[in-house]
Amino acid sequence: MDKAKEMLRKNTMLLALIVIMLFFQTMILALGKGSLFSPSNVTNLFSQNAYVVILATGMLLCILTGGNIDLSIGSIVALVGALAGTLIVNMKVNIYLSIILCLLAGVLLGAWQAYWIAYKRIPAFIVTLAGMLTFRGVALILLQGLTISPFPEEYTKYFNGYIASGSGQLVVSVIIGIIICAILIGVQVISRRNKIKKGVAVESLFFMIVKLFLLCDVVLIILALLGQDKGIPVILILLTAVVLVYNYFTSNTVPGRHLYAMGGNEKAASLSGIDTNKTLFFAYTNMGFLAAVAALVCVSRFNSAAPTAGTNYEMDAIGACYIGGASAYGGVGTVGGAIIGAAFMGILNNGMSILGVDANWQRAVKGLVLLAAVIFDVISKKRKS
Repeated sequence: MDKAKEMLRKNTMLLALIVIMLFFQTMILALGKGSLFSPSNVTNLFSQNAYVVILATGMLLCILTGGNIDLSIGSIVALVGALAGTLIVNMKVNIYLSIILCLLAGVLLGAWQAYWIAYKRIPAFIVTLAGMLTFRGVALILLQGLTISPFPEEYTKYFNGYIASGSGQLVVSVIIGIIICAILIGVQVISRRNKIKKGVAVESLFFMIVKLFLLCDVVLIILALLGQDKGIPVILILLTAVVLVYNYFTSNTVPGRHLYAMGGNEKAASLSGIDTNKTLFFAYTNMGFLAAVAALVCVSRFNSAAPTAGTNYEMDAIGACYIGGASAYGGVGTVGGAIIGAAFMGILNNGMSILGVDANWQRAVKGLVLLAAVIFDVISKKRKS
């Protein structure tokens, strides 16, 4: 019984995500406005919310260090997008070289802020607020207030194209789904076996089987729906890579665990030999890199580099992390939780848009959901203590 309660507590937001999906599906069907799970809408969900997943993954690392956030990522998206438009469209620079230069620019912007935050200990809020204003201004200067478009198809296909499309795309998509499920099951079994050998506590075999069964069902359903539309989006491959790499980094590497140790108690972490300055520097430099990746994805999706790009993206990323279970005080949170939070935000936006809810009401609802998530975190911590 205690284990069941613990599992329920750990998967509260996942259950909330399922509930909100069923709610919107019921409302949309009742009003005759199509289906939340139509193949074309599922494809749109991945396309529209790819930037949230990427940015939330990076934001999680910043939050883990002690509840720190980065307010500048929306402006970095705009600036790197402006740089991509200038290089690729205006100057006709080689696409691959342009991508490398854009990613390097994101790393440098992140490192600039990380230096002041980590080594001079200027509050992250102040540094990134200054970055938000500065980078947005530079983006406007670079674009001269104009939108650069269109991007060549040779570029957009890498972020906005599809694989396994054409004849037999449904069969190919399902086969890929089966392969992914087999990999997931293999990884979970090996991980469980290794934990048992090391004497680490593991969840019951029953719960693991149920979790894998549900997860595989979701994977197969999603890929089957994508196969009925245009095939598997390339952006889904990129998102999978980002999630897997950062989930492994935070869960199975020493530097990744340092993030949690620093967020739990920075002074104790420093006394135990962890270079907290270096850890903090990495978190914000990495955030700049992922903001650049998000910028490349966004300019491909919109097929343009605009001065208004990235507006409020930082709020979406922060909201996804907190809704996904990250603690406002740091030291608690997972990449998987951030992805659930991003999915929650995406379903909320998409469902309300299909139902025709006014944009102002949509903002109000998202604000209340974010507040509820943080209140839940604070109350949970008080009950534990």
